[in-house]
Formats: sequence, C-alpha cells, structure tokens
Amino acid sequence: MNDKNNLEIATLAGGCFWCLEAVLLRLKGVEKVISGYTAGKIKNPTYREVCSGLTGHAEAVEVHFVPEIISYDMLLNVFFSMHNPTTLNRQGGDVGTQYRSAIYYHNLDQKAIAENYIIELENQNVFEDKIVTEISPTETFYPAEAYHQDYYNLNREKNSYCTVVIDPKVNKIRKSYAHLLK
Repeated sequence: MNDKNNLEIATLAGGCFWCLEAVLLRLKGVEKVISGYTAGKIKNPTYREVCSGLTGHAEAVEVHFVPEIISYDMLLNVFFSMHNPTTLNRQGGDVGTQYRSAIYYHNLDQKAIAENYIIELENQNVFEDKIVTEISPTETFYPAEAYHQDYYNLNREKNSYCTVVIDPKVNKIRKSYAHLLK
C-alpha cells in the first residue's frame, strides 16, 4: 500500500496487456495502469524478448487504485470477466507463457482474496473448465516500452487489433459494469 496517496497496487496478467490496460483505465478509482512485464528470469526485458517466450515473463499490468472507490475484489471481478482464466498460456489468438492468466499479490490480504475469489467462481461453476489462473507473490515489475503505454487510446484508429480484439472487451465492460465507469 502506498499511504502517501492512499493507493494500492494490483498486478494482473490476462493475455495482452493492451486489453487489460484499456478496460481497467476506464474504472472509477483506478488512477493509473502501467503495462509491463513480470515474473521472468532476466532484468529489464524488451517486448521482443518477452514475445519470444524465452524470458518467462508475463505481459501484465500494474494497477494503481483507490480501495475506498474500487475494491480489490471488484478489480478481480472485472479481470475475470474480461479474459478466459481457463486456458493455459493462451488468450484467443495470443499463445505463449507470456499470455498466462495470473494474479501477482502484493500482500497476504490480496492473496487470500484472490484464492477465495477463485474458489467461489469454481463453486458457482462460472466457467465450464477449471480455472488455471496462477496466484503468486509479486516479483519485479518492468514497465513496457513507452509506445505500449495507453496503447488503445493512442492507437484505436490506427491499429485493427484495437478494433477487433480490444473494442469488444471495452464494450462488454461498458454494458456489464456501467456503474463502475469514470
């Protein structure tokens, strides 16, 4: 927790970081989302290195949020609704360990909330297949190159990936979580 700004940090991986960032930035209480890499075996990896699948990093986002406005539970709710947590190392057409579903907890409370949240989803049979989301302690987070930050907002009109893959996720959040949007 960052007491100075009363912000907490959540680190989440669920496929392409552009998708996560685009959705989470739209939520009330989310102050900043940084796209980057975590849980790998080299320092300061590049996008090209991570995409090779050889570094062990996940594409992830670091979410800086105000817990009095949006709870960690609610972030997880949105996170699990916007990606498929039942496919190992894959999200849609993105395949490789860098696209794994993972929650990197910053404290034991986050760990317990994440574990209980997954148990609840499993008990409710929300997904047909077993959830394979990794829950691990936070490791060093390396911000991605500058051109990856705020990618959707800056490239929506220029990149078909934004309109084909990210737009449906943003539209889903607008419909399902309108009460949480800025």
